[in-house]
Amino acid sequence: MQHRKIAFIGAGNMSRSIISGMVKSGYPATLVTASNPSRPKLEALHTDFGIQITQDNHQAVNQSEVVVLAVKPQLMEEVCQDLQQAELSGRLFVSIAAGIQSARLQQMLGGDYPVVRTMPNTPSALGKGMTGLYADSQVKEDDRRFAAALLEQVGEVAWVEKESMIDGVIAAAGSSPAYFFLFLEAMQEEAMRLGFDRQTSRLLVQQAMLGAAEMVCHNPNLELAELRAQVTSKGGTTYAAVNHFEQNGLRELVSGAMQAAVQRAAQMSNEF
Repeated sequence: MQHRKIAFIGAGNMSRSIISGMVKSGYPATLVTASNPSRPKLEALHTDFGIQITQDNHQAVNQSEVVVLAVKPQLMEEVCQDLQQAELSGRLFVSIAAGIQSARLQQMLGGDYPVVRTMPNTPSALGKGMTGLYADSQVKEDDRRFAAALLEQVGEVAWVEKESMIDGVIAAAGSSPAYFFLFLEAMQEEAMRLGFDRQTSRLLVQQAMLGAAEMVCHNPNLELAELRAQVTSKGGTTYAAVNHFEQNGLRELVSGAMQAAVQRAAQMSNEF
């Protein structure tokens, strides 16, 4: 990974996750600055990772080559307008804010600056994230590589060629951990109705989910349908359960949920 001076505007969980991954992989902490209005999160970052900290966004940007915009979407316009007082030319901007299109970010920043828009998900906090990235034609190839390497500090990355596909990333990866949590929640509740206590019910379903995910990851050349078939003996218990899902429209339900996420993401882009 290239070593550039990088500023994180915002010191929330995602900034912390990325910074942690960078420093642990050998990125020089002296090249990393985090800016935040309040001190506690900044001081924790300095103590844990040895990075530079400041409460002055202008200072952070002026001494950086790459600026990571890591503030809540509803605060982005105010923060970007304030950043216009800093020196923004020559900098690469990486946004991890949901719902704000790159053209809108450029408008907020007051110039045609190169912007890479990203959509990470919450497992990034464990280094198991999935991030979608989009860059328009203004972003140079070495900037694309840097942005990808940056987000690889917290998991896997995938580029999309059309910005609208970021909404699909949200549906398939950004929001989907909650789908799995809901499924596990329903399974835990049923296990409890079958007589298991809450702790044992959770252990049963979470370990089954973890093992299934590992089987998927360790068999990249096998289609998901084939993995399912391998554990579904015709006429057996798994077959009975899977057949119930299929007959009751699981695929249609999943499709509808993902489309709802895509539609909401498109709506959000008009709110900022």
